[in-house]
Amino acid sequence: MLQLRDIAHSRTGDKGNISNVSVIAYRAEDWPILVRQVTAERVRDHFGTMVCGEVLRYELPQIGALNFVMHDALGGGVTRSLALDPHGKCLSSLLLTLTIEPTHT
Repeated sequence: MLQLRDIAHSRTGDKGNISNVSVIAYRAEDWPILVRQVTAERVRDHFGTMVCGEVLRYELPQIGALNFVMHDALGGGVTRSLALDPHGKCLSSLLLTLTIEPTHT
């Protein structure tokens, strides 16, 4: 088993109570692993109660990336949240701890 961070890096952003996390493969040959194993359902389960709303996944094959839009993920948003990380920047690091199978097909 590997962690997602072994084959990809991430970026994050926010707007209100929505967190946006992208996962980008380091190598083109790892793109199929992302598509197959990093589903919206797995991401939602990985975050547990941190994400209270819907998780949507968008594929960007030209750049080998997946973008996840997570609703109700920031405790009400930057101006309302009492969280130490109201922007959700740590969410990208947490997503990179997702375990994956190191298979290429």
